[in-house]
Amino acid sequence: MKRAVITGIGAITPVGNDVNSFWESLKAGKNGIDNITRFDTSALRVKLAAEVKDFDPSLYMDKAEIRKNDKFVQYAMAAACQAMQDSDIDGKVDSSRLGVYFGSGIGGFDTFISEHNNLLNKGASRVSPLFIPKMIPNMAAGSIAIRFKANGPCISVATACATGTTAIGEAYRAIMGGYADAIIAGGVDAAITELSIAAFQNCMALCESEDKNAASIPFDKRRAGFVMGEGAGALIVEEYEHAVKRGAKIYAEVVGYGSTCDAHHVTAPDPEAKYSAKAIADCIGDMDVDTKNIYFNAHGTSTPMNDKTETQALKNVFGDKAYDINLSSTKSMTGHLLGAAGAIEAIASIMALREGIVPPTINYREADELCDINCTPNEAKNADIKLALSASLGFGGHNACIGFAKV
Repeated sequence: MKRAVITGIGAITPVGNDVNSFWESLKAGKNGIDNITRFDTSALRVKLAAEVKDFDPSLYMDKAEIRKNDKFVQYAMAAACQAMQDSDIDGKVDSSRLGVYFGSGIGGFDTFISEHNNLLNKGASRVSPLFIPKMIPNMAAGSIAIRFKANGPCISVATACATGTTAIGEAYRAIMGGYADAIIAGGVDAAITELSIAAFQNCMALCESEDKNAASIPFDKRRAGFVMGEGAGALIVEEYEHAVKRGAKIYAEVVGYGSTCDAHHVTAPDPEAKYSAKAIADCIGDMDVDTKNIYFNAHGTSTPMNDKTETQALKNVFGDKAYDINLSSTKSMTGHLLGAAGAIEAIASIMALREGIVPPTINYREADELCDINCTPNEAKNADIKLALSASLGFGGHNACIGFAKV
């Protein structure tokens, strides 16, 4: 069986538009949540989001490309370009053996809204011919493949909030199976719009607090919904021998992946956490690692059901040793990036593994007896991490967990 390693990473996030600024922000406990600036929120109960700030697409695309692509593709391309540059693999891999596994939970939401408005206000003739290619979710994967002439497998993943983790995990399986030598994997979403906020608000999923320091508060008893974020994360998943042969920098080895479905409800997780636990257990397999040496980047959305269910999943897998795990939810700082969440949280997990630092769950104030795990409240800490796990739980019951270890 072949081995898979991570040789490049890239990130566009609410707390930094490259990996270094993203990671330094996480360690410092920087909050990327603030008042929404994209539109007037006076008609909405929800006022906060975690927006990407000061993003310059011209660093990655020319003017014509920017005009032809929705914001979600721009974010995805930026993260992919960073990861490819970081890996120094461009031109050093057979194009037929280079793949792209990149997903989005929603796709071109900005484009969908603007073109629908054109239809209503200006008529059918004013709908852009670019509408479909700007809107469809697979265009992140397709555009990345075109940019880097990746002629290998190209798959657009859509497993809601588990999208990024699923993409990385399936890329890992493809590398292990010998279907590619390297894959650009990750997730993206850019869906902070009035329509999406209204929709999530009305299904009671979003936090309505106007205090940015009491909004995304995973595992805290006061939690009352998630805060929408946006961004993209990209990782180069490469076959180990291929990476070694070309002298690549190796961040970590991908050592496990679990993927299951609750098959329970379209939005709510199964409270028994049987199959979210199975995704974690399948990821770990027969690895023998002391729980004190595990970092677990929790899905940790700050919703009443998710955090309680995820706590139960960990107890189902580890029993009383679940209390020993070094855990945190970086969504306390980034908000919930939907399809991008798993990708940027995988990057956070890899950096935690490399530096032996557990990023904090910020703004944690009030303990919940139903979420009584060690969530690393408010300040980062040092830890001897030997295995980093990142888990994602998505609408539709999608569960995924990916594992990383030092090479």
